[in-house]
Amino acid sequence: MRCPRCNHNNSRVIDSRQTDDGRAIRRRRECENCGFRFTTFERIEAAPLLVVKRNGDREEFNRDKILRGLIRSAEKRPVAMEQMEQIVDHVENRVRGLGENEISTSLIGEYVMEDLMNVDEIAYIRFASVYRQFKDMSVFLKELQEIVDKAKSADGKEQDLF
Repeated sequence: MRCPRCNHNNSRVIDSRQTDDGRAIRRRRECENCGFRFTTFERIEAAPLLVVKRNGDREEFNRDKILRGLIRSAEKRPVAMEQMEQIVDHVENRVRGLGENEISTSLIGEYVMEDLMNVDEIAYIRFASVYRQFKDMSVFLKELQEIVDKAKSADGKEQDLF
């Protein structure tokens, strides 16, 4: 495995453990040249899954794109990288569990938002504002009101935010 710091081609495995319910192996490695420690993941190569974008284009499913979107939405929020990776794992498992060869970006986005809402509401609003492309303030306020309503039903309170 090539070191991300010095590009030396040899590293040794320090620790290995299963992740993602046994569907992946996480390995901690150390470069034999510079001593830099890094993490790699080994996963089963699944059948290609195509994502159908809003404009009709198709591209291969890329879990890194979902993770990048989550990182941007959770910036300066108390959301751990591990939580974001768990969301990506859960979304990918749900999508692959459908058994389809093609999946729409809208369904992937809905899955991400379902999981993100349970982790951090502010990160959820940030993600939703980009994903749903709010056209004006009324759409944004409607989304906020839905979050408040869900929180109230969970708490048993009966008052409006707006």
